[in-house]
Amino acid sequence: MNAVPAPWVRTRLRAAPGAACALALLVALTACLAAAFPRAVDRYEDAALRRAVERAQPATTVVGVWAEQPSLLLPREQREEALRPGPLAAQYAKVRAAVPRPLVVDPDQSTYGARTKPQEVPDRWLPRPSGLPAQMSLAAQHGLADHATVRSGRLPHAGRVTAATAGVEAAVTVETSKSLHIKVGSVIHVPGLERAPLAVRVTGIVTPRDPEGAYWSAQPLLRTPDLVLLPGNGADPDRYWAGSLLLAPEAAPAMLGTTGSTWRYWQLAPSPAALHAHDADRLKSAVASLESGPTLLRIRTLTDPSTTVDTDLDTVLNGFTGLRSDVRPLVAVAAFGTGTVAAVVLLMAGGLAADRRRTELTLLRARGASLPGLAGRLLAETAVVALPAGAAGLAVALLALPGGRAPYAIAAAATVTAVACAALPLRAAAAHRTVRIHGGRSDLTSLRPSRRRTVAELTLVVVALGAVETLRRRGTSGDQLTALAPVLVGAVAALVLVRLYPLPLRGLARPAARLRGALGHLSLARAGRTSASAVLPLLALLTALTTAAFGGSVLAGVREARDQAALLAVGADARIEATSPLPPGLPERIRRAPGVQGLAVASITYQAKPTDLTRSVPLAGVDPRDYAELASRTGLGPFPQGQLRDRPGHAPLPALASPAVARTYGARPFPVRLEDGTSVTVRIEVVRDHTPAVTGDNFLVVDRAGLNGQASLPTALLLTGTHLDGPALRSTAPPSAEVHLRTEERARYADSPLQTGAERVYTTAVAAGAGYAVLALLLSLLRTAPERTALLARLRTMGLTRTQGRRLLILESLPQAALAAAGGTLTGWATIRLLSPGVDLTTLALASTRAPTTDAVLRTDATSLLLPAAAIVLLTVGVAATQAWWTGRRGAVAELRAGDAR
Repeated sequence: MNAVPAPWVRTRLRAAPGAACALALLVALTACLAAAFPRAVDRYEDAALRRAVERAQPATTVVGVWAEQPSLLLPREQREEALRPGPLAAQYAKVRAAVPRPLVVDPDQSTYGARTKPQEVPDRWLPRPSGLPAQMSLAAQHGLADHATVRSGRLPHAGRVTAATAGVEAAVTVETSKSLHIKVGSVIHVPGLERAPLAVRVTGIVTPRDPEGAYWSAQPLLRTPDLVLLPGNGADPDRYWAGSLLLAPEAAPAMLGTTGSTWRYWQLAPSPAALHAHDADRLKSAVASLESGPTLLRIRTLTDPSTTVDTDLDTVLNGFTGLRSDVRPLVAVAAFGTGTVAAVVLLMAGGLAADRRRTELTLLRARGASLPGLAGRLLAETAVVALPAGAAGLAVALLALPGGRAPYAIAAAATVTAVACAALPLRAAAAHRTVRIHGGRSDLTSLRPSRRRTVAELTLVVVALGAVETLRRRGTSGDQLTALAPVLVGAVAALVLVRLYPLPLRGLARPAARLRGALGHLSLARAGRTSASAVLPLLALLTALTTAAFGGSVLAGVREARDQAALLAVGADARIEATSPLPPGLPERIRRAPGVQGLAVASITYQAKPTDLTRSVPLAGVDPRDYAELASRTGLGPFPQGQLRDRPGHAPLPALASPAVARTYGARPFPVRLEDGTSVTVRIEVVRDHTPAVTGDNFLVVDRAGLNGQASLPTALLLTGTHLDGPALRSTAPPSAEVHLRTEERARYADSPLQTGAERVYTTAVAAGAGYAVLALLLSLLRTAPERTALLARLRTMGLTRTQGRRLLILESLPQAALAAAGGTLTGWATIRLLSPGVDLTTLALASTRAPTTDAVLRTDATSLLLPAAAIVLLTVGVAATQAWWTGRRGAVAELRAGDAR
């Protein structure tokens, strides 16, 4: 009976279940992170686009399709029929169907109807602020019953209405009723065209259900009346009220009998839920086609040749894409760095498996196994583990982050799985390309790099230099090569360190040989003969440290820019300010508030006029001692308090001024007229770029004791302290005063999902890169663990104690760890210094607010530079000590058996 050979894959998995489970866990985690990255980017970009559209006014985002009233040459019945609900509804359905994808219309907020331009009404009971008659617009908009709640009366009704109908019914909103004194039963007479005025009787007052929605806010006057100011007439221009009367849709033909020009319209509100950031360019093309392209021609054939389309949705889209284009390259830096480290870890895992099975694979090759056949078996063995693990990681990412695009996530997970599957076969094929029985040494002291490797390394150096120079010149708006600059710098540093690594160790080994004891010399000699494959772990460590340092500098620059902008906007940790003088006892009550550590009183006059009275300069009167402490604590233009004190006699008041004011008025005394009519003579003695009391680059600061009358009364309180209680300050301050907190101002600078999402993804990517770097270090130590274990066993038979064995392993691994830590710290610092001129963090830090001007640049963060490097050294020492302890517990007999494969 012939024996049936056991299947290769099953046999290998049963022989090493722990290695198979570890590989599956690594592939699943990496595939999950790779698939989650594009999904996370899609989610926060989609949220940012929707937030931008929702925050914009509906009048900006709504697509308005307008058509003039039917031609006067047509019969009256045909003109009236064009305004009735049936034809307008049919045209509305066709217009909606003509809107090109990916622009999706929101049916709840979209509508259609007819309206007239505002026209003067003769009813004198309507308010006339300047004696001018009110103007009213007639609007017959579909869906009033679905978007309004009747507060009093009822909704308007209409029978068969024509242009000659004498009267119609209408409703008004609560705001229109309140402003124009309209009640249920009021009759408004709209001037007629060659006929008597149209009598519009108000039958109901309605409250909008969604007053901020596009149905009510896209059309002017529909919800809220407007007090229109006429140009001219100086400080008191003429004014008149303009409002809207809401007719039943069936009453629209009556508009043709009035003097106001009638328009038909189809109002298309975009659906925020259907907007996706990856469709931004197609959305802009769709809007352009609607405004002046093929879609407009089609709509004209469906409605009227005079139809026009207007919207400012493209402006909103352009603003979003501009912000996104500034944020994306910064996120790409973290993605490339983490992706590189993850790829290196996958390759190291394959290399570790190939090294552990070197004897087995060498024997198979010696017995006649072909290289393709051997690689195919290894590929099948790895695929059985990696494919299910990659699918599981992809499934977790898809379930954890719904809403993003699936193809990119699938492609990322498939790439990770393919790399994991190919790492072991390719590494084994490269190592066993030639059949050998004994392998030569591959340590650094004897292995000379080939010419191909030298050329490849020089090419990488040239590419890295080009990427760095491109980023410095063009910034992060260039191609993807600029985003690879930190990774390339780390790779070049790794190659340089690997080549230079043996030289100092070789130099230290000679003097160490003269010392007492063999541990120092032996550890340095072994460290200098480390395997040449240490390039990969060193590359992973340096890339991770460089990415972490760059990421820390980005986050530190963003944090500092926001802090500085908030400080410039508020002037202190909190600010209480009013347009009129504050109550006399308020400063003392505020001083006793929780968290208040310092308080400076200021009298601010924003309309002070120096010398020729042609320009205004804000002037602040302060107490020099308190204000000098405030300026010193905040860092906004610190100065010696003695330079600002009022001098006795009739000498001019010493003043602190901005550079612009100092250039204008110089060092000579000059008079300043204040808002209360008093004057004061000042002389500029201190010049500072910023000051806490006044924002901007145009200010004067003087001693408050030198001011007279109302100008000396405090109008602002500047507070410093930690954990200030905003509600307590607001309850203590008078109702007329405004309270601003620095923490609240800072929070406004990060209110865009594009900013917060990019920061979260960046932080996660840097943390993942650090985790993979630790894993690379562990894999590197695991690769040499059998050799070190055997060494300890042999040396123990020669009298080496456990303490000496522990020291030997620590001293042997410490040079590599110290090299990686020092090289990573230096490379990270150099990367920040090299790339800082080309990286502008203003958009990421202060994108969606009108913040004060401040520099948002890369800031060296000591924590992100030193903490990961220290963690690498400590981890290396801990692993070496643990291995020595574990080897001492096991004993030396098993390690000294000849012929065992390790």
